[in-house]
Amino acid sequence: MGDLVTALSQAISWLFTGHREVYDIIWVSVKVVMIATLLATLLGVPVGVGIASNQFYGKRLVVAIFNTLLSMPTVVVGLTVYAFLSRRGPLGELGLLFTPWAVIIGDVILAFPIVVAFSIAAVQGIDPRIRETALSLGAGSTRVVWTVLGEARLAICAAVVAAFGRIIAEVGAAAMLGGNIRGYTRTITTAMALETSKGEFTLGLALGIVLLIIAFIVNTTLYFLQGKTS
Repeated sequence: MGDLVTALSQAISWLFTGHREVYDIIWVSVKVVMIATLLATLLGVPVGVGIASNQFYGKRLVVAIFNTLLSMPTVVVGLTVYAFLSRRGPLGELGLLFTPWAVIIGDVILAFPIVVAFSIAAVQGIDPRIRETALSLGAGSTRVVWTVLGEARLAICAAVVAAFGRIIAEVGAAAMLGGNIRGYTRTITTAMALETSKGEFTLGLALGIVLLIIAFIVNTTLYFLQGKTS
């Protein structure tokens, strides 16, 4: 209990006193996660809406695959992307390994199935008469899609929140792809793993509390925006 209280006070102190290293770690974490969440949303929502809005052979299998990928281990993603980005890999010449972009790629792969699966569920949960009414009123395909997205916007916001929560707390892919380089690719979760391995449990707890505070602020903001659009 004493360690937890000490960690809490230390975390609050870091946030309000401008601890340079902690702020660097926070900045890297927020930058990587926000870019990855944005990219996963831009890619995943159209795919999810397209799958849910159309009938095709093997649709149930495709949906089942995306639902299965929701529990994809971060280490598997890290190993796969590492193999592609390493010097001997097909994308090794790009020099992305051990850079923030390598971590972003891994996070996008983790977040993408979440956005797709949640978007499919969101669109399938809409009353089909809404789409039929829009078509009967002469709306084009683009207009129908925007109408569907408007009705499903709250559920899609939930998809964004879920994707953000998935990748901000992951450590496996970030450590393998970023290399935990101080001031460059070190995120809160990789810093926690490093400090804990060194026996600095109080410091690790403090970083964990900082992570929870950041997640709370971002999620509260998203839910506030969600409420404003409802």
